[in-house]
Amino acid sequence: MNPIVHNTIQVKKMNQELVRQALKTMKQGTKSMVAQATGLSIATCGNLLNELQELGELIKLDVEESSGGRPAKLYRYNVDFSYIACLIIKSGEQAHSITYTVANLAGETIEKGYQENKRMDPAVIHQLVDRLIELFPQIRAVGIGVPGAVNQGIVNISEIQELMHVPLEAPIRDKHGVEVIVENDMNLTVYGYYQKQDYEEEETVVVATFDQGCFPGAGIMVNGHIHRGSTRFAGEISFLPFGMSSEEQFRQLHDRATFYELVGRAVSSLTAVLNPKTVALTGSLVFPSDIDRIRQECRKSIPDMHMPQLTLLEHPDEDYGYGLITMTLESLAYSLRIVDKRR
Repeated sequence: MNPIVHNTIQVKKMNQELVRQALKTMKQGTKSMVAQATGLSIATCGNLLNELQELGELIKLDVEESSGGRPAKLYRYNVDFSYIACLIIKSGEQAHSITYTVANLAGETIEKGYQENKRMDPAVIHQLVDRLIELFPQIRAVGIGVPGAVNQGIVNISEIQELMHVPLEAPIRDKHGVEVIVENDMNLTVYGYYQKQDYEEEETVVVATFDQGCFPGAGIMVNGHIHRGSTRFAGEISFLPFGMSSEEQFRQLHDRATFYELVGRAVSSLTAVLNPKTVALTGSLVFPSDIDRIRQECRKSIPDMHMPQLTLLEHPDEDYGYGLITMTLESLAYSLRIVDKRR
């Protein structure tokens, strides 16, 4: 493609996205209001608004009353123009589970459900995605949260052995022509938690989980961005050099006599390396009364002035779900197509 033509197309896509985001923020607006919000010319906004309306992305409302002259057209973004499907996969001792949500572009739930499977074969995931897209053809993005490390859409560390080293992104993207993200559960949890805090400045935050029957893990935000590491291994705190075998680490985490010291060492390591503003602890092994005890363990090696705010995250599933929906919606930000790729 001619570079000039390519650049022109890219600029148009960026301008379209500016208009979309402006209307999503304003809820509804006129051509002049959109131009003021985006910095684009009124003429450019008029053309883009007409094009997006023809595609069905915008809805034209009753004209706005005017003090004189021609009444201004009023536009609202069509939040049901596209949907997303979000799947949260969890491991269990007796059975694994998938909690799924279909949401519109405002993040509002259209459909939700839950299923359990003794084996979490990739085929189970693909069949569910197939069924949801058949029910809701307007799904344009699929987000999958998994308990494990993910690199380029492939799970390479997980307690669900059936998902190990199996590509999850590519088959769904190739079959349905939708955007697909596969992300670590703790990354999504810390992302959802972070987005809810509404920090005035970009901050560094950690969410660490200590669950019954599982090894610990952490999600990390560094200066407002998820820190995944060069091979997406960041946050796998069970691999910290505790000076013991993984079996002994597991035993000590599940023994209240040794639990506090081990968690304190993990939090101290995260603090020394990342210097976070907040470390939020969660998981069935952590109780509200544990926070002060863990803080005392950390103070054995971390000076008070560098201690993060240590808090208990009581509803991690809410943050997990919010993070997955938010990230899946963001995957669509620059990829809504003029032509339906499945037609």
